[in-house]
Amino acid sequence: MCRWLLSVVAVLSMMSCAHGDALDGNVLHKGEVAVRLGPLPAGWRRVEVEGADLAFRDDSREASTLFDVRCGHRDDDAPLSALTGHLIMGTTEREFETQETIPFDGREAMHSILRAKLDGVPMQYEIYVMKKDGCVYDIVYVASPDRFADGTHDFERFACGVHAMSSPRAVGIQRSGTPGNDP
Repeated sequence: MCRWLLSVVAVLSMMSCAHGDALDGNVLHKGEVAVRLGPLPAGWRRVEVEGADLAFRDDSREASTLFDVRCGHRDDDAPLSALTGHLIMGTTEREFETQETIPFDGREAMHSILRAKLDGVPMQYEIYVMKKDGCVYDIVYVASPDRFADGTHDFERFACGVHAMSSPRAVGIQRSGTPGNDP
């Protein structure tokens, strides 16, 4: 079990660069970015994961959730499917149950559900990736396949409640009064 948890933490750590954040109720503030989050289930506890804006552990379901937002990175212009692929680098034997483009917070997002092995350990993932106003939003849920379904309802309520309230590009639009090109 300890090896499984270390593997999950390692994957979550690889997902992004280090961030500073302030969580005020259900709003994450990161520089000029403000993001309202969906409801946090009572069983989730916040954990510190290097490189993640927010990470939560659901001990009763042996599951982890990650939320990350990054803005203005050169590689973020990649298609949603490629950005999703970055999140699952290091996994093997990937089997996608679902991979579809869906409406999400006024944009499109890639929604994926898959099984994969991480360091030889079977895992199941649910992932949302969205680009909006020059930022990329990653929302990831991971659990062992036998416990995955137990926590998906809570995760989906959290993920589907995500709403970008401001971003550097949106702030620039408000200041200058001229729209930019959104990805």
